[in-house]
Amino acid sequence: MNINPVVFQDGESTFQELGHKYIKHGKGFFILAPSGTGKTYFCQHQTEKHWIDGDDLWIEAGAHPDGPWWKESLEVINRIDQRSDVITMEAKTQGFWIMGASNFWLLPDAIVIPDWETHKKYIVEREGGNYDGGATSEDHAQVQSHIEFIKKWNTDYGVPVYSSINEAVNSLIY
Repeated sequence: MNINPVVFQDGESTFQELGHKYIKHGKGFFILAPSGTGKTYFCQHQTEKHWIDGDDLWIEAGAHPDGPWWKESLEVINRIDQRSDVITMEAKTQGFWIMGASNFWLLPDAIVIPDWETHKKYIVEREGGNYDGGATSEDHAQVQSHIEFIKKWNTDYGVPVYSSINEAVNSLIY
């Protein structure tokens, strides 16, 4: 997979454009959840555009390459996740609310980890319906590994864990 090198540049126009699509808030948030937990579904079914699907943000900013990069080596995955953290941090600073699965060093505000049977069901349902990318039932081992990585934000830093996207969203905004 070809991952283009990155340079820093003025992103004002990118974030202004984002502000035309999504509601900016006084405080930004980042919800971290593994693939298949309903992030995209939630973002696509909002009545008002408060939450940004991280994948959309990261692709638009050039942090994520085209294609199934999550199937690459751990070195490539970590590199892309670190690029995504920079974009997420800036978006939070600008007052945007983001939910996504890409994370390496940026402390999330909440994490979502459904019980494993429910999570597997979500992944299978997505495969059988309107598949929009992300983990498939063939990727259960990788998803479980990612869950273990995500749990460390709770055990090491006290980031609250929720069992659903709705529960995490409600805890942050109400």
